Amino acid sequence: QVQLVESGGGLVQTGGSLRLSCAASGRTFSSYSMGWFRQAPGKEREYVAGISWNTFNTYYADSVKGRFTISKDNAKNTVYLQMNSLQPEDTAVYYCAVTSRIYKSPTRTRSDYDYWGQGTQVTVSS
Repeated sequence: QVQLVESGGGLVQTGGSLRLSCAASGRTFSSYSMGWFRQAPGKEREYVAGISWNTFNTYYADSVKGRFTISKDNAKNTVYLQMNSLQPEDTAVYYCAVTSRIYKSPTRTRSDYDYWGQGTQVTVSS
């Protein structure tokens, strides 16, 4: 059974940093791309970042480009999201997800991901 467990969320002041982790099990994650999404209260879940199965390619939403960095350690079956220069608008529950098909590039489309973590809360105070 595939499981994704996020950690690392919390409360931080504007301009601060957090590093989210997503530990995966139940699948050969070195063959699957992964993504991070977030959902703020009253809003749709939105794409944040994605990383290809081989870690060669990374992709970001315009709103986080230059501030967030996604990385993947295939040996540890873990994907990370380093978040710097956090702003109040980054406040949301953050979810990691794994693509549904082997060797598929990460996309911004939620339906392309078939397993999701439970989410971790990130709150940025002004």
